Amino acid sequence: MNDVLLRSLTPSVLGILVRRGADFAAAEDAVQDALVEAVRVWPDDPPRDAKGWLVTVAWRRFLDATRADTARRRREDRLDEEPAPGPTPATDDTLQLYFLCAHPSLTPSSAVALTLRAVGGLTTRQIAQAYLVPEATMAQRISRAKRTVSDVRFDQPGDVATVLRVLYLVFNEGYSGDVDLAAEAIRLTRQLAAAIDHPEVAGLLALMLLHHARRAARTAPDGSLVPLAEQNRGRWDTSTIAEGVTILQVALARDRLGEFQAQAAIAALHADAPTAEETDWVQIVEWYDELAGITDSPIVRLNRAVAVGEADGPRAGLAALAPLDTSLPRHTAVAAYLHERDGDLRTAARLYAEAARKAPNLAERDHLTRQAARLNSGRSR
Repeated sequence: MNDVLLRSLTPSVLGILVRRGADFAAAEDAVQDALVEAVRVWPDDPPRDAKGWLVTVAWRRFLDATRADTARRRREDRLDEEPAPGPTPATDDTLQLYFLCAHPSLTPSSAVALTLRAVGGLTTRQIAQAYLVPEATMAQRISRAKRTVSDVRFDQPGDVATVLRVLYLVFNEGYSGDVDLAAEAIRLTRQLAAAIDHPEVAGLLALMLLHHARRAARTAPDGSLVPLAEQNRGRWDTSTIAEGVTILQVALARDRLGEFQAQAAIAALHADAPTAEETDWVQIVEWYDELAGITDSPIVRLNRAVAVGEADGPRAGLAALAPLDTSLPRHTAVAAYLHERDGDLRTAARLYAEAARKAPNLAERDHLTRQAARLNSGRSR
């Protein structure tokens, strides 16, 4: 079973159902049912036209559900025709669906959550981790969003800012999580940048390209994480870095600074350094100050503490870390790193082990466990 194929077909199948008159929540449920059926049937009986098969099965499931719902029987007359057999025309509705999910009837946070679940393909747990909330809370938020949009017309697409937030979270999950969605997020952001002239769209595209350019160097052959300072910079994609920097420079020249441009500027400073030791940490701290002023995000302040530790020394970094909530994701790992830099290896080893237990994925957990083992081994000699 080709999970990548199923994932790539999901947005266009969902778009076809919506265009044929299905309300979004019911269409998503029907597509999910079709995917489950594909997992069951395809290994023994693969279809010649995978997309057409999914459309037909999803449409049948939607019709069955609609006919069973007495409150919606008035829609049956226009829903009782199945798609014609044969190959389905190739249409990419993904970006349009992102805007439709960002409906004005939803709060921005609910719109982002719904889009990540319905179109981005992320699980409720992954979305909850991105929002720093319990999984049960996110499940309720997504359910409420589905109920809200189930009876509205999708003729008022949402705003660019909400769509950018979705694309950013999808990229982050694809870049560091269990599902590879980074390339798809870049593709959609390129489409958006070509369609509208907006400095934050350009800033987000630049940020994605600058991070993606380092991707090949982020893991060792055994799959373990390689920290930025230890990466082989010869493996960085210089052409992608150059493209990202050029896009960023044009956006910054418009003097309409936003959070994605500021983040891209930080990424560009990392990319510009020939070695880790030559990184301009003073400028990076200045950009984090700009970013904190825009977002007031605790995660930004956590990353700023690391930059302060590099620019002004580990004790300054620990002082910047002290006011922050210790429950923040990766707070313990940052504390461990700064304590190690300050020479307190016992505390650092303990914190690395604690951070490993909290790690959001296996690769990060293994990396932090090795850091703790390295320090414990050094102290035992």
